[in-house]
Amino acid sequence: MKKKLVSVLMTAAMGATLLAGCGSAQEAAQTAQDTAETVAETATEAAEVVEEAAEAAEEITDYGTGDIKIWVADNVVDFTNEQIKAFQDAHPEFSGYTFTVEAVGEGDAAGNMITDVEAGADIYAFAQDQIARLVTAGALEVVEDSNAEAVKAENDAGAVGAATVGGTLYAYPITSDNGYFLYYDKSVVTDPSTLEGIIADCEAAGKNFYFEINSGWYQTAFFFGTGAELTYDTDDSGNFTKCNSTYASDAGVVALKKIAEVASSKAFQNGSAISNATNVGAIVDGTWDAQAAKDLFGDNYACAKLPTFEGADGKTYQMSGFGGFKLLGVKPQEDDLKLAVCDALAAFLSSEEVQLARYNAVGWGPSNLNAQKSDAVQADEALSALADQLQYTIPQGQYPGDYWSLATSLGDSIISGEIKADASDDDFMKALTDFQTTCESYAK
Repeated sequence: MKKKLVSVLMTAAMGATLLAGCGSAQEAAQTAQDTAETVAETATEAAEVVEEAAEAAEEITDYGTGDIKIWVADNVVDFTNEQIKAFQDAHPEFSGYTFTVEAVGEGDAAGNMITDVEAGADIYAFAQDQIARLVTAGALEVVEDSNAEAVKAENDAGAVGAATVGGTLYAYPITSDNGYFLYYDKSVVTDPSTLEGIIADCEAAGKNFYFEINSGWYQTAFFFGTGAELTYDTDDSGNFTKCNSTYASDAGVVALKKIAEVASSKAFQNGSAISNATNVGAIVDGTWDAQAAKDLFGDNYACAKLPTFEGADGKTYQMSGFGGFKLLGVKPQEDDLKLAVCDALAAFLSSEEVQLARYNAVGWGPSNLNAQKSDAVQADEALSALADQLQYTIPQGQYPGDYWSLATSLGDSIISGEIKADASDDDFMKALTDFQTTCESYAK
């Protein structure tokens, strides 16, 4: 502001000098008088601008009083309480607020919020695939502008995309670890780079290979790997406006045929939870089961990105799939001061410092770029395998609830033998055409 004032005064003075050099002494005198008046007026205006800016910049010291309810997963309740205590110590201006942390998992939070937004939490963690429903229900406040800039600059692109609906940022990313990759027994699987090799090793050792083919989440590893597409567009209100699908295509046929081929192996078992698996040689699972995998495989514990596979067309494809994220949402508030406190706490709980502390406490993989580069995160075998895999995945966007049921039916038709590995391409294409048409009907 000081620079602006100096600039205004210098401009006026330069104008007086130029005019004085071009006329008589009398004209110069008149011009000087006029200019002096102009400079005085300009100085007064500039001083008023400075005063207004100073008043606008004055910090609020009293945010009032109130209660703020926070929902997080059960295993991070204690951690969150500890972080909130640190937040309170650093922000005495928020001392009028009472913070209550309750155990509500990311999978349940969205349903509870949508059922009764008013009774729901003020701040809550949720899985990114629920964001469209939450926006539609009016359960998410748009992220405040300055916080939005920080979120976009400090987190990985997948997490930012997952927190965005219709070009608007609605949530704060807190993890980038909800994807899947391969856990395997390295005494059984000699080379985890190809799907055919993994299955052959499991068959030879009499071990099981687990993959959940009747899940719309895991299924995409094959379809997206061959280049088939299935995404949905949403408007600013979270309504599904268009289905973008190329499943009913040559690429889709290659993927579905490969799924059927895998299911025909004597080593195949449908599933993705290592704690429920038996006689495991290899399993496609996520970071949440890392400890269970270590306990099961012991010294033979190993993990890697998903393998490549050879399609019926003779081409090699890298398995792909979804990347998933945990997000922190803020409920709209009638009280602007309470909303400011909620925004400040959400920004803190999603910061680099807290994300890294959360990883150290419970092993959640951070979405913050700097936290991802820490030595501790880099040394985590499961997170490293996931990081390798995320290079080949797409961020999971918003999908209608009916999509997941439909995908289960598609996988079940293979498991039951209704769709066999030796079926004709026409049969595969018919199944995919029916699937795609139904998917398209979910977007109005």
